[in-house]
Amino acid sequence: MTPIKDRISLGKAMWRGFLGSCPNCGKGSLFGRFLKVADHCEQCGESFHHHRADDFPAYLVIIVVGHSVVPAILAVEVAYAPPPWLQLAIWLPLTLFSSLALLQPTKGAIVGLQWQTGMHGFERSKQRHLAEETPRR
Repeated sequence: MTPIKDRISLGKAMWRGFLGSCPNCGKGSLFGRFLKVADHCEQCGESFHHHRADDFPAYLVIIVVGHSVVPAILAVEVAYAPPPWLQLAIWLPLTLFSSLALLQPTKGAIVGLQWQTGMHGFERSKQRHLAEETPRR
């Protein structure tokens, strides 16, 4: 277990989580399965078992996908007026696949946010990292 000497910014921690890697070291995997966060990083040993992402990632995905797909549906309807079966054949799969594609990265970003800010069980980890980077006199 190697300590991380550089302070990791909020953006970097969230980006690492978005990519599915450990927000601490950026090398280990954050997920054990599709939406199951690993208990700890296999590279640096950082614990993730106490995260509380809950339903927030799903809400964010609904907002992002809804605010991009609904205007597109309305624009296509106004411009071309395709039959309803064609609208359903296009927009339902697009909505489903884009939601599934964004769900894991969004959850990873939320776990990265919680890790970097010391939320929930991550406060001990944050205090440990701050103590490691503070020079002793």
